[in-house]
Amino acid sequence: MGKEILIGVIPAVLVFLLFLGINITPFIVFAVVLTALFFLINRQGQGNLSIGGKGKAKHVVPKSTVQFAEIGGQERAKNELMEALDFLKHKDQIAQYGIRPLKGVLLTGPPGTGKTLMAKAAANYTNSAFVAASGSQFVEMYVGVGAQRVRDLFKEVKALAEKNGQDSGIIFIDEIDVIGGKRDGQQQREYDQTLNQLLTEMDGIGTSEKPRILIIAATNRKDMLDAALLRPGRFDRHISVDLPDKTAREQILAIHTKNKPLAPDVSLEQVAQETFGFSGAQLESVANEAAIYAMREKSASIEARHFAYAVDKVMLGEKVDREASGEEKRRVALHELGHAIMSEIVRPGSVSQVTLSPRGKALGYVRQNPMEDRYLYTKDALEKQIMVCLGGAVAEEIYYGGRSTGSKNDFEQALNMAQEIVQSGMSRLGIVHVGYIAKDRIHDEVNFLLEELLEKTRDLLGKHDPVFRQGLETLMEAEVLQGDEFRSLLKQYSPTTQELAG
Repeated sequence: MGKEILIGVIPAVLVFLLFLGINITPFIVFAVVLTALFFLINRQGQGNLSIGGKGKAKHVVPKSTVQFAEIGGQERAKNELMEALDFLKHKDQIAQYGIRPLKGVLLTGPPGTGKTLMAKAAANYTNSAFVAASGSQFVEMYVGVGAQRVRDLFKEVKALAEKNGQDSGIIFIDEIDVIGGKRDGQQQREYDQTLNQLLTEMDGIGTSEKPRILIIAATNRKDMLDAALLRPGRFDRHISVDLPDKTAREQILAIHTKNKPLAPDVSLEQVAQETFGFSGAQLESVANEAAIYAMREKSASIEARHFAYAVDKVMLGEKVDREASGEEKRRVALHELGHAIMSEIVRPGSVSQVTLSPRGKALGYVRQNPMEDRYLYTKDALEKQIMVCLGGAVAEEIYYGGRSTGSKNDFEQALNMAQEIVQSGMSRLGIVHVGYIAKDRIHDEVNFLLEELLEKTRDLLGKHDPVFRQGLETLMEAEVLQGDEFRSLLKQYSPTTQELAG
């Protein structure tokens, strides 16, 4: 009602002043500035409400239906998080042992490993008020807004717990590295004010027994966080949510395929073995893409080949329409056969498929079947993997007399592994600190390793000419050479062990 009166009165006053011969320009400018300020403040207030206000608490998360049992793998991480949540549920028991309740739990790990999913399961595990926000929601160009939103977030979870008759609350902050980054001390940033307010609020958590507040935060970049945030008494427990191992990958695939019609030839154990290094999110995408391939073909069930297509798509991207010339296809085929032959020589049974069809930026590829998950590598294992990487370029040298740009990524991988050998103290330089040794010495040692392995690779591949020729014929015709078919070819035309040694 007040707005309507003002809208009617102000123009009338301006007309009256104009009638009296008074210059009304300053009044109009003043009114425009005042109106702009009003709308700016009003918009700012709405932003606060959307994060932590009582009127529009958009980040309040409804009761989650996710349970810890539905999260494949991550048993250690789940147990640690559930123990922290139990401190909210069993207050009498922890008081008996004189345990100080945890204030914060930090979930760290690569993207797609299930950190947000675990936070949702936490809301279902304990009867607590649960609110969530992303670090980016606290970033504003206006001074003091981020800090105010932090205060509102803590007020809201307490108000929500009181309203629902709950004696505990959980605040989940995703991407906390956005506001919790290291302070440089050189300038007063808005991020620093927001972080300072978060630290203050966390220090004040222990002053109120009811409701008891627990903060769960997630980040992919723990090394970027400020030390004050990581110390005991703030984020007391740091839980690493790592990439799943083979057993966990099989569990995750089982969860994501339980509502899908699988054909009898599908082995989730085999799919899990072929997806070393995949995150939970990537495994979910594999199951989903396999179902999409089956639907495209109007197949009654999802077959093993659909999962093979899906793994390739998630790893390398969708097939592309690029049509290479006959000579280019022949070069790519020989390149990939070089990789495949070396892979089978150093790790028998490792080749799953040799393919000539382009995917993403790759004109062809060899899909390998890891025999086991490995986390530690000896010098011998790294050298063998370097030889596999060099196999493609060496094959081009043998049959074309030179290399192509298709070897660029192979060389990058080989260089990284050669540098790993040097930095791990497994080279002729012995144990070294890369900061205390001349770069040219490291370069010379890496170059020595690569040249030595190039010569070994050249010698081994030179003895497999019949395999190259037969494999090339098959690839040029069918564009795909399955692992078992390739091993049969290798067994038929490969030189004997004595010949390889000689």
